[in-house]
Amino acid sequence: MFRIRKKSVATAMLAVCLSAGVQVAFAQDYHTHHGGGAAQLTLNNGKKWATDNNLRQGMENIRDALAAELPTIHSGKASVEQYHALAKKVNDQITFMVQNCKLDKEADAMLHLVLTELIAGADAISGQKGNKAKRQGVENIIHALEDYATYFDHPGWHGVK
Repeated sequence: MFRIRKKSVATAMLAVCLSAGVQVAFAQDYHTHHGGGAAQLTLNNGKKWATDNNLRQGMENIRDALAAELPTIHSGKASVEQYHALAKKVNDQITFMVQNCKLDKEADAMLHLVLTELIAGADAISGQKGNKAKRQGVENIIHALEDYATYFDHPGWHGVK
């Protein structure tokens, strides 16, 4: 089920980004995977990238879903079902954000880098590997949320509490 969802999310991201003219994000990925340097998040001429309501809503929902599970995860008592449910919530919000993308092409290219890390985190927590890999996936999601806060203008944003 999660493999199908990942393919759906990736397909949706590709369709939305290409339709928005965001070949920049895919060029960065191509460059990274074909001998170039790693694509890196950057500010917009020293300022944070603009966001829209859909992006802010999706990121808040991911943050809140993660925050609700962190006590159980930190205690080591999170079940496989809880990890899978968290992955589903993250993937659902990624799909929502991609389907409702209204950012300019440069901001969208930067967002693509954050979404890539969110997807990697969701993949790790929904995978078959043990709790160490799942906790690393949670760390990926936290890192992506921190990057989002650093590079995107989201009034009132607070990190995972």
